[in-house]
Amino acid sequence: MDPLINRRALNRATLDRQHLLRRTDRSVAEVVEHLGGLQAQTPHTWYTGLWNRIEGFEAADAAALLLSRDLVRIALQRSTIHLVSARDCLAMRPLLQPVTERMTRTTFGKRLAGVDLDELAATGRALLEARPMTFAELGRALAERWPGNDPHALGQGVRWLVPLVQVPPRGVWGRSGPVAHTSAESWLDGFDAPPMTPAELVRRYLAAFGPASVMDVQTWSGLTRLGEVVESLDLVRFRDETGRTLYDLPQAVRPGEDAPAPPRLMYDFDNLFLSHADRSRVISETGAAALKGFAGTNVVPRAILVDGVTAGDWTVARAKGVSTLTLHQWEPIGCLDEVEAEARRLLEFLAPGDEHRVSVLDGVSVLDGVSVLDGASKP
Repeated sequence: MDPLINRRALNRATLDRQHLLRRTDRSVAEVVEHLGGLQAQTPHTWYTGLWNRIEGFEAADAAALLLSRDLVRIALQRSTIHLVSARDCLAMRPLLQPVTERMTRTTFGKRLAGVDLDELAATGRALLEARPMTFAELGRALAERWPGNDPHALGQGVRWLVPLVQVPPRGVWGRSGPVAHTSAESWLDGFDAPPMTPAELVRRYLAAFGPASVMDVQTWSGLTRLGEVVESLDLVRFRDETGRTLYDLPQAVRPGEDAPAPPRLMYDFDNLFLSHADRSRVISETGAAALKGFAGTNVVPRAILVDGVTAGDWTVARAKGVSTLTLHQWEPIGCLDEVEAEARRLLEFLAPGDEHRVSVLDGVSVLDGVSVLDGASKP
């Protein structure tokens, strides 16, 4: 029988690989590649994800990599925008193409009826390589060729058929810009990487999120039918407390369940919370109940981790040179002084020139989840 690994041990193993037990001195590019990318559909909140993981992280370092094209933002896992290296962009997108195809066909397939997809891809690529466009601009341009079709669906069809990157200044720290796109091939001309195999993708996932089940890796990637791939690899096996089989890399480090886990203030779309079918390794029962309170609010909470699991959420507001970070406790936090100290350090990163205040409230936040510090007004 496979050895048992309990939930707390899973928690510590995952946090260790996510560089959340201790910050790393690895470079921004190395961390982004190790993580298999950061979910990054918001223009700036993912910077906090890197700040949580890299000792002495400077936002300008990541921004410079976007401007140099060493990092890009593109639809990959789950067909959501991810920040990845240029190399991973070129390697992962062919493998993950079926995910975007499946999701686009489901939503827009009927509205693309009668459209020659090869022609749509060629026309869209030519338009976007002539100059980056928003999807609204692209849709209007495509509607001149296909006047009987929904412009939005035409633009989304190009997103499916042509790998598209969001171009700066969108996503650059302290700046703003339209959500404009061009083709990955033209943007990354001069970069090269062979397509990634399913086996390579699974190993990359386990290195950052393991030990994990087949369903876990499918949840993270959006791919299906990976069972045979996982079973073909040289992996060690465990069983969790529910009897499910979990897989891991043979040489992977798995800290003891009593390894200390310092408080972390996570960003809204952190893959830590999105990359397992069973998220109980990081989301407590109280946290799962609290998260239901956000349903229908269009708010994605920024969770507070205490002892490795969810204990609350946080928001930030800025007014007249004062930045206030509010901690909302979903359950009593015993190490509140440590959480407040981490909050003050985060404010130093988010708004170094402001006066800083930290407040503590009980209960779930239902405030607007987008802080003014996430926009162009950020220092």
